[in-house]
Amino acid sequence: MGVYYERIVDVEATAEEAGPLAERMVDWMVAEGVITRRMSGELVYSRHADQGYVPGPHWARAVADACDPDRRPGPVAVTIGRHHHVGGQGSDEPEYAVCPRCGSRTVVIAYPEEFEPDEAVWKPFRDAITAWEETGEGHAPCTACGAVVPVTAWQWDPTFALGTLAFDFWNWPPLSTDFHTAFTHHLQHRTTTHMGKL
Repeated sequence: MGVYYERIVDVEATAEEAGPLAERMVDWMVAEGVITRRMSGELVYSRHADQGYVPGPHWARAVADACDPDRRPGPVAVTIGRHHHVGGQGSDEPEYAVCPRCGSRTVVIAYPEEFEPDEAVWKPFRDAITAWEETGEGHAPCTACGAVVPVTAWQWDPTFALGTLAFDFWNWPPLSTDFHTAFTHHLQHRTTTHMGKL
C-alpha cells in the first residue's frame, strides 16, 4: 500500500528566517486544529526530521477529500536548514535547471532516453548545492550566457527544490487548494509542492 507524502517547501526563506517562520506556521495550524503540539515519529520518513506534529481534531479542513477510510493522516514533519528536496519516487537530481538571467534550460537528465544525470552537466550544480548546504553560498555557471548565478536563484523542474524550510504531510489525503492558498498567505513566501510515495 505504501506511505504517501505531500511537501510544501518555502523557496524564499533565509536560514535566519526559517526557525521563526516554522514556529509561526505551527502556531497557525494548531490554532486551526489542523495539527496538535504532540509529536510522534510514526509514519515519518523525512530525510531531515524524525518526528512530526500529530494531526488535530480538524485536520480534514486542510484536505480536498477526507472520505478515504484507509487514509489515516500521519504527522506533519517540519524541516529547518539548507537542504535540497525531491518529490516522487525517482532520481535525487532534477531533470533540468533554468538560468534566471537568460532563461536557457540546462538539461540534466535527458528523459525519456536517459534516466541518469549527465555527470558533466550535473557536477557544477551538485557542487554548488553542496556548498550552499554547507556554507549558505553556492554558485553555478550558465553555459548559455556565461553568468555565474547563486544556485538558489536557478529555477528547477517541479520535482526539485532548494529551501531552508519544508513541511512534510505524511499519509494525508491531497491538501486542498484553499489550504495551500491560506498556507502561502500566512507564510508570505513563494512555495513549491512535492508529492510522492514510499
